[in-house]
Amino acid sequence: MSVRFRAVLFDLDGTLADTLPTIAGVANFALRQLGLPEHPLAAFNHFVGDGLAKLAERVLPAGEAARHPELLAAMRARYADHFLDDARLYDGIEELLAALAQRGVPLGVLSNKPDALTQQTVAGLGLAPRFRSIRGQREGVPHKPDPTAALEIARELSVAPAELLYVGDTATDMETARRAGFAPLGVLWGFRDRAELLGAGARWLAAHPRDVLARFDAGG
Repeated sequence: MSVRFRAVLFDLDGTLADTLPTIAGVANFALRQLGLPEHPLAAFNHFVGDGLAKLAERVLPAGEAARHPELLAAMRARYADHFLDDARLYDGIEELLAALAQRGVPLGVLSNKPDALTQQTVAGLGLAPRFRSIRGQREGVPHKPDPTAALEIARELSVAPAELLYVGDTATDMETARRAGFAPLGVLWGFRDRAELLGAGARWLAAHPRDVLARFDAGG
């Protein structure tokens, strides 16, 4: 029996917006400050997705783990004023959000980016009015793929987990959806590929934002 979806929860980076140049710029700036080697943009496709502390860990060269606190502090300082550098919404996202709004669908955002940066990024992209709930990584709340924050948002949107379509671009997102009891939909325009999404339990894949709308309308 098909489930009718009543809400949608989105990941941010790699799902709503292409922020890879932003993230790479922040990390490489901090690495330069510390006299450490930088990374090409493409490398960040697999560095991102698990929060700022994990990103700092992944970009450090071998043997430099002791510099993690210093690098993380430099990244946070740079991010404060450069959280939108070269960021852009993916084609079709504005139309998708508008169509969901016309249907009266409550929407949320859940990111592993620190909460303040998540709020600033969503607002800076002009999307804040579209979302009833916007959450990033907060102190004392485990980050994705732990389902705690995701289930908190479901309660805020007043829907049962099975009625929520979760849209993301990484294995972390798909695992979060599965652990929360949401319906996991993986997007192919983001930072990771089809194999990772399917391997992590994506129930459906979307090649374009209009595919997300079609899946919402079709239910689960």
